[in-house]
Amino acid sequence: MQYFLKLWHGKYKLPFRILFGVILLGLIVRSVPYLIPIRAQDIAQTDGAITFEDRHGVPLGTLLTRDQDHTMVVSLDDISPYFIQAIIAAEDKRYYEHGSVDFIAVSRAILEAFQAREIVSGASTITMQLARMLYPTHRTLPNKVGEIWTSWRLSAGMDKDTVLAAYINRLPMGSNLYGVEAAARTYFGLPAADLNLAQATLLASLPNDPIDLDPYHHWQALKIRQRYVLDRMVADKMVTAMEAERAYSEQVYLRSRQQGILAAPHFLFWVAQQLPTPDGGTIRTTLDSSLQQFVATQVQQVVDALAPQQVHHAAALVIDNHTGEVLAYVGSPNYFNDSQQGQNDGVQALRQPGSTLKPFLYQLALEQQVIRPQTILADVPTTYAIPGAKLYKPVDYSETFLGPVRVRLALANSLNVPAVRVLEEVGVPVFLNHLRELGFTHLSHEPEYYGLGLTLGSGEVSLWELGRAYLRLAHDGKPVPLVTYFGEETEAAETPTETTSWELIRDMLGDRHARATSFGVDSVLNLPFPAAVKTGTSSDYRDTWTVGFSADYTVATWVGNFDGTAMQQVSGVMGAAPLWHRIMQQLHETREPADFAPPSGLVQHPICAVTGQILGDQSQFESGVGAGFKPAPTCPSAIVLEYLYPQDIQQSNTQNQPLELPPEYNEWLSQQPENQWQGEPRIVFPENDDYFLLSPQAEQENRLEFKLAGKIEDPLEWWLNGEKIATTQSNSLFWNMKLGSWELEVKTAGGEPKSQIIFQVQEAPQKRTRRGFSIAD
Repeated sequence: MQYFLKLWHGKYKLPFRILFGVILLGLIVRSVPYLIPIRAQDIAQTDGAITFEDRHGVPLGTLLTRDQDHTMVVSLDDISPYFIQAIIAAEDKRYYEHGSVDFIAVSRAILEAFQAREIVSGASTITMQLARMLYPTHRTLPNKVGEIWTSWRLSAGMDKDTVLAAYINRLPMGSNLYGVEAAARTYFGLPAADLNLAQATLLASLPNDPIDLDPYHHWQALKIRQRYVLDRMVADKMVTAMEAERAYSEQVYLRSRQQGILAAPHFLFWVAQQLPTPDGGTIRTTLDSSLQQFVATQVQQVVDALAPQQVHHAAALVIDNHTGEVLAYVGSPNYFNDSQQGQNDGVQALRQPGSTLKPFLYQLALEQQVIRPQTILADVPTTYAIPGAKLYKPVDYSETFLGPVRVRLALANSLNVPAVRVLEEVGVPVFLNHLRELGFTHLSHEPEYYGLGLTLGSGEVSLWELGRAYLRLAHDGKPVPLVTYFGEETEAAETPTETTSWELIRDMLGDRHARATSFGVDSVLNLPFPAAVKTGTSSDYRDTWTVGFSADYTVATWVGNFDGTAMQQVSGVMGAAPLWHRIMQQLHETREPADFAPPSGLVQHPICAVTGQILGDQSQFESGVGAGFKPAPTCPSAIVLEYLYPQDIQQSNTQNQPLELPPEYNEWLSQQPENQWQGEPRIVFPENDDYFLLSPQAEQENRLEFKLAGKIEDPLEWWLNGEKIATTQSNSLFWNMKLGSWELEVKTAGGEPKSQIIFQVQEAPQKRTRRGFSIAD
């Protein structure tokens, strides 16, 4: 004591006092963690853990958290001693000999860093690694100090075995798997307690780099790391060299990732996010595990078949129409395939829906009486002037036009121009509001953002939203909430006041003869039982969709690429439709669904397929192919049955009317074969008020073709500015252009006018040539 006082008051008192202060401060700092220890219950992994079952009680898996992480918590007694030894040998061989910080390892790390002039090793103990798992931060010096502080608190509150168990249950094991139990069951199909030396050392190798050591994609790299772990175990006398060599050479078999402990991962993560409280427990979902497995297999098979055409992803959703329960939910071909973005959820992803929104446009237009079932729509070349943008010219992928088409054919064949015409009449704001009411909540921009392309898929929606909307269509407009687990609270649905338009759209989507022009009568969309279906293809073949339903089930499918890469000429009927077809067939394998009820309040009645004219009673006509009749004097083109409103029949004029088309059809008519159109002859090219440029340098371009459309039974006379220039029975005549204003007439041989237009020929502006020079090589 006297010696201490001498030092305290002697000539070395200042350095001694500083040293004493530093030591005292260190002791105080090192003691504080014991006042605020982190105990096992503070970091327990049981809070909020959710166990899932399918509708029959079959286990689907357990989620610790509601994000896309998966783990299963076990005690050290339930872990193979081989794994415990391997992870200690690989990560912290003196774990049971030092405190929370290994000062020998720290000294070595500092020396190595000084010699190499860079950080070679981090000297992190298992306790320090656990601290970093609990509070992830960037690796900086201040954060390292914080990591040490947390590790002291962990050591103050828990013994070595408890810290080690918490560490092992949090180890990153690849593909969003955490902990040895989840990894053992996923990769090998057995509990962690049953791991042998070969399996244990492979799993102990994974935490070093879970991505680049993925056993499904980087097996050789993982084996190199396994050799390192085994060598460490031999050096620490945990196993013999012979045992290590035998373990390294052992043939280890990996399970398919779909056979792991987590079935339907996309679905479970989605359900977990929808649960109202964080309480754990067991949730019985609406999923049918056997159907889920079938759908997942079909998703993979369809993607494999289309892989040569640059197709890598697909998704599917199956709904019970009677309850709204989700029976199958596959978000990607392989959730665990990181290289193929397997964790992306194609059911919830936002993509352009192509033509799958068209049924809801036509339903709204029918409901608002913008169109009627017998309305004829013009599928002809059409141009729209968009303010501040290029001219908008909607076309189909076939780049052909059908001319006058009924509403039924326009929808069933997914024609773009008629749909845009209907949207123009309905109004983009009105249709957008209608879609939002149907549950397409992600269509959140202003109407001007989508424009007339809204009905062709200019917005972005999810497969989930489409499935829910088509379920509503299957219920004649009644909103039905989707249910994912039993006990889920859903809002009561209101019964719509008007259902006829919904029923009529359902009937059109189920008419295989109506869609035959684009898809054929025996396409993949056709099933041996009643079903309504619609396909969609986004621009540049980036997404393909097929959504449809029977009386019992609604199935929505998507095929494409998560990164938006275009597929090679894969349309909806080639991509998503085969997947939809397989699932629908499986659902009805043992029981055929009931027929759809006919649209209520409507009457099937003959109309002229080209003009929409309502004709007399069907008994007056001779039956033809499908739902049609043979041509008759009242309609020489085609007569078909259509569901009509009784008041339209009563108010109709069944007298024979001329088969005429308005001028908007002229361009289309000019492209049709001779005598294709059976109406009165008329000039379709040029059109009235057209003008042409005369180019003296291009003699071939100076010829202008006059075209007629209509039924030409007798020779007709062509007159130009009052002078007859030809008499022909053809629908075409070539004329060498001359400058001026011209009046073109077509008359019968008796002088009866048939058609007349005025056009102009102007001189083409001359291109000025600039004087210049050239330099020879």
